Amino acid sequence: MENLLSERIKSTPSSFIRNIFKTVSDPEIISFAGGLPNPISFPSEELKISSQRIIDKYKGKVFQYSTTPGLIELRQVIAERYNKKFNLNLEIENIIITTGSQQALDLISKVTLNKDDGVIVEKPTFLGALQVFSQYQPKFRSVTLKDDGLDIQELKMAVLEKNKMMYTIPDFQNPTGLSYSKENKKAIVDVIKDKEFVLIEDDPYGELRFEDEHEPYMGLSCMKYGVVLGSFSKTITPGMRLGYIISYNKELLNKISLAKEASDLHTNIFSQYLIYDYLINNDLDEHIAKIRKLYKAQADAMICAMEKYFPKEVTFTRPKGGMFLWVTLPKHVNALSIFEKAVQNKVTFVPGDPFFVDDIQRNTLRLNYTNADSNTIEEGIKRLGKLLYEVI
Repeated sequence: MENLLSERIKSTPSSFIRNIFKTVSDPEIISFAGGLPNPISFPSEELKISSQRIIDKYKGKVFQYSTTPGLIELRQVIAERYNKKFNLNLEIENIIITTGSQQALDLISKVTLNKDDGVIVEKPTFLGALQVFSQYQPKFRSVTLKDDGLDIQELKMAVLEKNKMMYTIPDFQNPTGLSYSKENKKAIVDVIKDKEFVLIEDDPYGELRFEDEHEPYMGLSCMKYGVVLGSFSKTITPGMRLGYIISYNKELLNKISLAKEASDLHTNIFSQYLIYDYLINNDLDEHIAKIRKLYKAQADAMICAMEKYFPKEVTFTRPKGGMFLWVTLPKHVNALSIFEKAVQNKVTFVPGDPFFVDDIQRNTLRLNYTNADSNTIEEGIKRLGKLLYEVI
């Protein structure tokens, strides 16, 4: 079959996390591997009511073909929310509804990237984004992510090359849980503001902050091709696969809409009507406040357990929001090499390897704290800590 495959698919790596889901089915295993929201955060009853209401109110429209950019009413609600919360000036035409943020990344890549085009990414960065970008065979230029954001000197070197795209997750980054400081964002803007490439600020976790206020977006105001990606997956339901692209550049959005039309015509319209009805009949901020409280308790439980059960040589990030934290082991310990032993000890994590495009730091791993209660988290960290004491 090899001769039938495109170079694009040959260059696309499989997802380590998806492979974990396929192989780890033992219900006794405590998994910190997936990026799963806690099911108790889903507004199931409210969505059930909305589901019936949209069928009664809109009838056949919720089952019919629709327009490529997305439901006008939903785009309007999104625009109004961002205008109010982030002091923006968005119109309906500044928003395209996508099938999750993953499709948004694919569409932007399809519109902009040719083989060997430069793409600046964080080191480490979201492996789902690396999967998407890899299909288009770019030249990755990775910039180290420090405690307060990107390494500015490395960024200055990266932008000296010809680039088509820069991909960032400024708030509660996946996989590290780190966030860019206000000062770091300003320094980044000073470096890139005159560059002509697409700046993607992926923001699926920004609403899940435990404290503080959301810092302004970097690219919407200062970049000709600034793009923000949003999602309802972390705040309402991941299964509906509803994301969206925001940009002031309508020319870019028109090209993305054209690519989407060719790809899937439009995002599931029933889901769009459902989320729209939920938003206009419920208080999303009140709902998100409950999720924040839940996730903060789970993050605190994990950090407390790690302080109790991990060897002192192990360090980890302390996120102020989001869903993940990042663990760094002593340099001689390869996280991938102890993965199978962890499974035998009935606990899983994601080794750091898949989150890097170069200079892989094999002594790292990602933990997710949102999909387990505090008691389960403590037991899982205790199991992992026991293993770490054996290998360090």
